[in-house]
Amino acid sequence: METSNAHRLSGTTDLVAYFCAEYAVDQRLPIYSGGLGVLAGDYLKTASDMGVPLIAVGLLYSEGYFTQRIDAQGQQHADAAPVDPQRAGLTPVLDVLGRDLVLQVPMADHAVKLRLWRKDVGRVPLFLLDADISGNLAEDRAITARLYGTGHDLRLRQEIVLGIGGVRAVRALGLTPSIWHINEGHAAFLILERMRERIAYGYSFDAALEAVASCTVFTTHTPVPAGHDVFDQGQLRHWLGDYAGTLHTTERRLFALGGYDDNSNRFNMTTLAIRGSRFRNGVSRLHRDVAAQMEQIEWPQIPPADNPLTGVTNGVHMPTFLAASWQTQLDRHAEGWQTRVLGDRALRFVDELGDPELSALRADLRATLLAELRARLRTQHLRTGTSLDVIDRMLRTLDAAEQRGAPILGFARRFATYKRATLLLRDTARLHRLLAHAERPALLVFAGKAHPNDGGGQDMIRQLYHCSMRPEFLGRLIVLEGYDLALARLLVQGCDVWLNTPEYPMEASGTSGMKAGANGCVNVSILDGWWAEGYDGRNGFAVPNAEHADAGQRDAAEAVHLFDLLEQQVLPEYYGADGSPPSPAWLRRVRHSVRTIASRFSATRMVSDYIGRMYLPAAEFGRRANAGAGKIATNLARWKNLVRQRWSEVSVEPIATAQPLRVCVHTAGLPPDLLAAEAVIGGDLRLPLRIESHDHDRVYFILDEPVTTPPQELRIFPRHPLLPHPYEMGLMMTVAVPSA
Repeated sequence: METSNAHRLSGTTDLVAYFCAEYAVDQRLPIYSGGLGVLAGDYLKTASDMGVPLIAVGLLYSEGYFTQRIDAQGQQHADAAPVDPQRAGLTPVLDVLGRDLVLQVPMADHAVKLRLWRKDVGRVPLFLLDADISGNLAEDRAITARLYGTGHDLRLRQEIVLGIGGVRAVRALGLTPSIWHINEGHAAFLILERMRERIAYGYSFDAALEAVASCTVFTTHTPVPAGHDVFDQGQLRHWLGDYAGTLHTTERRLFALGGYDDNSNRFNMTTLAIRGSRFRNGVSRLHRDVAAQMEQIEWPQIPPADNPLTGVTNGVHMPTFLAASWQTQLDRHAEGWQTRVLGDRALRFVDELGDPELSALRADLRATLLAELRARLRTQHLRTGTSLDVIDRMLRTLDAAEQRGAPILGFARRFATYKRATLLLRDTARLHRLLAHAERPALLVFAGKAHPNDGGGQDMIRQLYHCSMRPEFLGRLIVLEGYDLALARLLVQGCDVWLNTPEYPMEASGTSGMKAGANGCVNVSILDGWWAEGYDGRNGFAVPNAEHADAGQRDAAEAVHLFDLLEQQVLPEYYGADGSPPSPAWLRRVRHSVRTIASRFSATRMVSDYIGRMYLPAAEFGRRANAGAGKIATNLARWKNLVRQRWSEVSVEPIATAQPLRVCVHTAGLPPDLLAAEAVIGGDLRLPLRIESHDHDRVYFILDEPVTTPPQELRIFPRHPLLPHPYEMGLMMTVAVPSA
């Protein structure tokens, strides 16, 4: 039933073009660094499962993202992971003569040649741009060498290739998408290239912007400032070169698309993406609110709670991350689960699994993970020169923990400082007491990569490693190198507790906890990102946060909260009153975790949301705005300019009474039918007023609907049938309504 959105889209001639800087679709294709790439990979797999007409565009990083190695001092080393196209399942895209398809993008005073590779992700083709070809300068061949290469100039050049080159690749393939999805701001230059195409057909700059934005979707993924690429105008001036002239506008107007004011020399790619799209979203409910606050300058007169930025919570590709034993259960009880959104009822079978059956299923997953931990620990420490005696002590401690049924606490994700992987190290004495408890011992496993330029993240790995090598922590606190998709799957399937300690509200969504929870691993997390909406009191544990304290006090307070939670609730419940884990109470929590998380946080639900709330409206508005060979977009652009020029002259006469609510608005020459009025009642209820009458410069609105609670305020704002959101213009007059 819930796949109807996919059917509605696939039943049209619409095609979605999905752009992202990284994708995790195959272990043999290491062109991803973390959550963004894993999310994008899950998106493509799910679109394939659901039959969504979608193509994807990215970059082929010939050196891959690094393979992680940790030395005897805990220092992370980044080893190149060159991509072997044949082994990774890539095929070159050929032209009609059977030669490599080659296209060009502008770069400063010359052009860079690009070839195209194809990777089929099920039924979805992923096209990857590659600058490492003969005929390019050495510095140009290096543009696509490394994911997120060092230096702002290199990052800008990569984004020119991805955005401008990506559109040209789509055109060279003969494809005409009707919906363009920018997944994070790295690909936002596709807006300029699509505008250039329309300008070449005679559109004005402003009309081209409206035509392009009407069918563009933008997803922002991070509330961390460093996650938003910002360049200075001099960089753009240099690297875009003559390309800027093809947009037929002033430099000031062009740079304004990514700038906040005339005095700023900065060009923000997120700002460009927002201004060049009409459908924008954060990746969880909480992140929507955080992003709306961050970007409120785009809609200055609109309360952030009401502005056009919406939220589509992330989800995970369950067939990729669910253990085979869980998939067998789903095959038996929820036919077709891979391609449809599972409602809560479809997963009721989980509640019927007996304690012995569920306990055995979880025990098998733990055993598989522990076997891998032993093998990886031995290999890792033999390589670093750890003595055989120390390695033996590690493994004997692991064996004892397995025999006792000790829970595995997992922390595995990208090592960014705001994720606070070292929070429990604030009190190592207490941590030792927790892990080595005589009656309720536990194992603590860490895995994850830090970006090669992130010194803070690498220092966290060093701290954890040094702690893991202390005699009292050997085999109890484990730090694994070589984090990748394969290890991630084992951890989310086999751990018993999934820890997440971000600095609120810096976690936009997170997806590792979704994968773990769907496998029966219980989340213990700060109420940030997806967990703020996923936690229901019975499917995991919430770590109280101290968001109003300063940074040092906050970390100390939240570390205490986490210790208290683990010592007083999590581990006692896991072991139960008789000390025989897992207890019946724990298994009830496991069932509830699987049922609530697998149903609400699957990628099928996510993709269905995008289709219904973003893609289908974008396709419709795109058709309407692009009708009439540019006339409609031109008229819309002119209307917007008129509204901006005259809005300060619009005024409202004093309101006499709230019952019935009548108001007179002086229009300053704006067409009366393109103004709207609404009453706000109780903070949440919005009731539209209708036009009662109007003359040459005044319009009279009335609230027909009787209300028991008088309105608190009246809002006046411009409206237009081609605005996807009523507050799109960011202009609003708010007038208090007198009390009776």
